[in-house]
Amino acid sequence: MKFYLFISFLFLQILGFAQIHSLDYFIEQARTNSPAISEFNNQVLSNQLDSLLLRASLKTQVNFISSNSYAPVIKGFGYDNAITNGANITGVVQASRNFLTKNNVAAELNVLRLLSQSIYDTIKITGQDLLRTITEQYITAFGDQVQLDFNREIYDLLQNEEVVLKKLTRQSFYKQTDYLAFYVTLQQQQFAYLQSQIQYNADYLTLSYLAGMVDTTISRIERPTINDSLKVDFINSVFYKRFTTDSLRLEAEKRLIDYQYKPRLGAYADAGYNSSLLTTPYKNLGVSFGVSLTVPIYDGNQKRYKYNKVELLERSRQNRKIFYINQYRQQIVQLTQQLKSSDLLVTTINSQIRYINTLLSANSKLLETGDIKIADYVLAIGNYINARNLLNQNYIYRLRIGNQINYWNK
Repeated sequence: MKFYLFISFLFLQILGFAQIHSLDYFIEQARTNSPAISEFNNQVLSNQLDSLLLRASLKTQVNFISSNSYAPVIKGFGYDNAITNGANITGVVQASRNFLTKNNVAAELNVLRLLSQSIYDTIKITGQDLLRTITEQYITAFGDQVQLDFNREIYDLLQNEEVVLKKLTRQSFYKQTDYLAFYVTLQQQQFAYLQSQIQYNADYLTLSYLAGMVDTTISRIERPTINDSLKVDFINSVFYKRFTTDSLRLEAEKRLIDYQYKPRLGAYADAGYNSSLLTTPYKNLGVSFGVSLTVPIYDGNQKRYKYNKVELLERSRQNRKIFYINQYRQQIVQLTQQLKSSDLLVTTINSQIRYINTLLSANSKLLETGDIKIADYVLAIGNYINARNLLNQNYIYRLRIGNQINYWNK
């Protein structure tokens, strides 16, 4: 009796909640709680701030500059006044600006934009990895739920048959040993049912954990809708776009290197007080202005080394691209074969289940009249359980294939 109550309690603990969660619910929770996606989004915001900093640096910079010194000469000892003037007091407001060409500025902003785009690509790939992980665990939990429901179905069926068999045994249609053999089968189904409840609990909580949820409530989940059609959209996949973005970014970095070695023009102007305090210090208020010109001539071949670094990155990009293309094609071939095998197996299993159902229905009627051996009926039940379990396993297997297909095609 206690065992029945324990099973009933676990059953209510799992199925007693009206709320049913969907795959989208867990995916949304995982994306919201993912620290990696949050960090990448912050990097994008950081790049946007870098763009604003770059634009701000191109505007006129205004600073107050104060430099004050005193070099005393004591008993003839001290710095040469011809150099130090004895004292020097400076307090000026200086305005300066560097003049860059529009193309140079555009090149720097383009590098920042492509860096952000590269991070966006990484966010999408991270989202794809997260989606695949959550979906895989959801499918596992749903498979447990399917198994749980099936074990409940068989358990209820055997319970009903046990009532009939007990009555027939009392009426001497069946031997006591036949009834005990059947009751052992019923108990085995009880254990299977309990085990499936425990397994569902564990995998459901793992799903919540992977989604970053702090929730120990066990609820039922909806049947996942996963497209398992093999559409080949290689060029538009997020994985391929990443290589395109990286290629554009490396080209932009080359152009930026070129602009770093072009002449640079700057200008400044200041106004304030600058005096050595030697003569008429009250007259040392004034202004100054000037221009600066920087023309790179020789830097020890640094430009060539910078180009070589970019070229090495381009080679790595090409190698990753070739590896991905080969991996993608291999996955498509493998998934295609798995889908065909799965479809063939489902057709065979469904045909077998139809025959077993017919036999089971006939045996159930014979059981009620005492015209069938218990061993034969138990064997028919076992065959039905094995066939249905195989069908459920194949269904979950197909969902997993669909998850892989969706991963590679988005």
